[in-house]
Amino acid sequence: MTQSLPDRTVPVALAPAAGAALSPAADEVRPRQNRPSRRRRVEQGFVLAALVVFAVIFAYPFVWLVSASFKPRGEVFDNKLIPDTFTVENYVRVWQESPLALWLLNTLIVTVLAAVTVTISSAMVAWGFAYFRFRGRGVLFGLVLASMMLPGAVTMIPTFLIWNALGQIGTLTPMWAQNLFASAFYVFLIRQFMLGLPRELFDAARVDGASQWGLFWRIVLPLSKPAIAVTLVFEVQAVWTDLMRALIYLRDASTFTIPRGLKSLVDSFGFGGEWHWEIIITASVIATVPMILIFFLGQRQIIRGVGAGALKG
Repeated sequence: MTQSLPDRTVPVALAPAAGAALSPAADEVRPRQNRPSRRRRVEQGFVLAALVVFAVIFAYPFVWLVSASFKPRGEVFDNKLIPDTFTVENYVRVWQESPLALWLLNTLIVTVLAAVTVTISSAMVAWGFAYFRFRGRGVLFGLVLASMMLPGAVTMIPTFLIWNALGQIGTLTPMWAQNLFASAFYVFLIRQFMLGLPRELFDAARVDGASQWGLFWRIVLPLSKPAIAVTLVFEVQAVWTDLMRALIYLRDASTFTIPRGLKSLVDSFGFGGEWHWEIIITASVIATVPMILIFFLGQRQIIRGVGAGALKG
C-alpha cells in the first residue's frame, strides 16, 4: 500500500520571459546608462568631422602628387585628381634620365648608418644619466639639454672645417658619422623612458653577475623598445629628407642622396626655361613612398614611445 508524499516544492520567482514588458522605472534607467547623451553625441560628431577635414587637408598634397605623376607634361597642373590621360611613361623615364637607383642606394646606406649609430650612442648616454648616481649629474644633463638651443648654423662652419681637414668632403661619411656622438633630443627622450623602468630588476641582474654591458644590451634595450623605435623612425625621416648637409658635403652625382638628387633634377630640367615637372614629381613620389611605409609600420611604437616618455620621469 503506497502513500503519496506531500508536495514540498518551494515556489521560485521566475525571470520575466523574453519580450515581457519591464517596469516603467527600468525603462527610464536603462537608456540613461547605455546610451550617451545627446550633447555627447554632438561633441563626438564635431570631433569626427574635424578629424576628417584635417585628414583630407594633410592627405590632399600627396594624393595630388601621385595623380600628377601619372599625367603627361601638359596636364600636370590641371588640378584634377583623376587624370584625363593616364600614363606610366614618367615612371619609365625617371630611371632613364637620372641615376635614381644609385641615389636610393646612397640614401639607404646613409640612413641606416645614421639611425643605428645615433640610436645606440644616445641610448648609452641616456642609460648613464638614468641609472648611475654621480655628483654633478643634474648639471651635466642640463648642459646636454642646453645644446639643443644652439642653432645648427652656429656649428655648421666649424664642422665643415673638421671634415675638410680629415679629407672627407665629397664622401658619404659626414652624412652619418656625426651621429656617433649621440643627439641631445634623443638622449632626453630615451632617458625619460628609462626612468620608468624598475631599478630593482637591474640590481637583481647585477647580483646575478651581469656586467654593465650585458645589463645594457640584454635588459635595458629590450625593455626600451618603444623609445628606441621612436628614435629610429625620427632619425630615418630626418636623414632621408636632409638636403642641407648634402648640399654642403656632396660634390659628385655618384654620391648624391635622394634630396640632393632631386635638387639636381630641378636644376637640370629647368635649364633654359624648359621645365619637366612630370619627371621631378615622379621622382618625388618614389622618394616619399618609403617614408610613408616606415611610418605605418612603426606608428604603434611611436605612439607608445612618445606617450610613455611624456608621462614618466
